Amino acid sequence: MIVFWFLLIALVVVVAAVTLAVVGGGSEAVLPEAEPDRVADALPESRPVVRADIDALRLPVAPRGYRMAEVDDVLDRLAAELAERDARIAELTAARAHAPADRVDLTKEER
Repeated sequence: MIVFWFLLIALVVVVAAVTLAVVGGGSEAVLPEAEPDRVADALPESRPVVRADIDALRLPVAPRGYRMAEVDDVLDRLAAELAERDARIAELTAARAHAPADRVDLTKEER
């Protein structure tokens, strides 16, 4: 008989707690709004991405996040390819700056 009364009181307490949690907030929310996860150091929007941006990029980890080693490998590859691209662009820009004027005009006509 004592177990019955204990279970009945426990049931009443649980129902009261759930009711207060659902209705009891009044005009205020029961839980504050959670801020969405954001990348701490976002990539720049005003200029092209360079290797240093990728090296500085840190992605947030969540409980059901990502495999850090795999993402780090992809970011390393992306950073290396960006560095190669930037070096090639600098090389072509320097070559074009040192090219004779008539050669520059020919390349414009070929387009």
